[in-house]
Amino acid sequence: MDLGIRGRKAIVCASSRGLGKGCAMALAEAGVSVVINGRDQASLEATAAEIRSRTGADVTAVAADLNTAAGQEAVLAACPQPDILVNNNAGPPFRDYRDLDRDSILSGVTMNMVVPIELIQRVLEPMAGRGFGRVVNVTSISVRMPVAGLDLSSGARAGLTAFVAGVARTVADRNVTINNLLPGFFDTDRMRAGFTATSKRTGVEEGELSEQTRTRIPAKRFGSPAEFGRVCAFLCSEHAAYITGQNLLMDGGLFPGAF
Repeated sequence: MDLGIRGRKAIVCASSRGLGKGCAMALAEAGVSVVINGRDQASLEATAAEIRSRTGADVTAVAADLNTAAGQEAVLAACPQPDILVNNNAGPPFRDYRDLDRDSILSGVTMNMVVPIELIQRVLEPMAGRGFGRVVNVTSISVRMPVAGLDLSSGARAGLTAFVAGVARTVADRNVTINNLLPGFFDTDRMRAGFTATSKRTGVEEGELSEQTRTRIPAKRFGSPAEFGRVCAFLCSEHAAYITGQNLLMDGGLFPGAF
């Protein structure tokens, strides 16, 4: 399917690996010029080279910490008028809520709520003025199905979800959409790091934890970053113009709900 976005420009945050990389790759496959971002220059450049090699797309790598004003400025300088913004950021590590102090709480909220809002503030009205814009926020299944130990991540991402729900309705008439993708368990470094942390805390082998989790998922497998990226690219397409303010679970059926 032609997504109708060839020649568009995108910023994909935290995209040197994992789900962000999957989103950047899928958008590049659709003919979009992509600015990718990460903190590790070597990893970022390797990802940029891989995307260029596989897709022939124009890819710009910007090593920057988006939790800082300088980092945001660097990414926006590389793409001053993005048509597409994919907000993605690592969440706080697994931690018992009783161990959280004020600084760690504020850091988690900044990472997973404040930064996406700040970037949306910068790009949304220009998108509306041009008559096209797509914002996709990568949040988490934990917004719908809380996970003990991820309480800070869940709370911050839920706050972002509520914030953009109203904002999305203010620009829908100008062909700008804002949607949220809620990943469950995907085969990424972050998922494996979670198993490692849980193994250290409980003494259960990582392989056993992985298998226990996999068998709980009705699809009986973990998701792949590539399939996640392609759904993200569809939400950024011209075909998704009538979808806005929505939360799309990608979890292999793990969340046990009808609605």
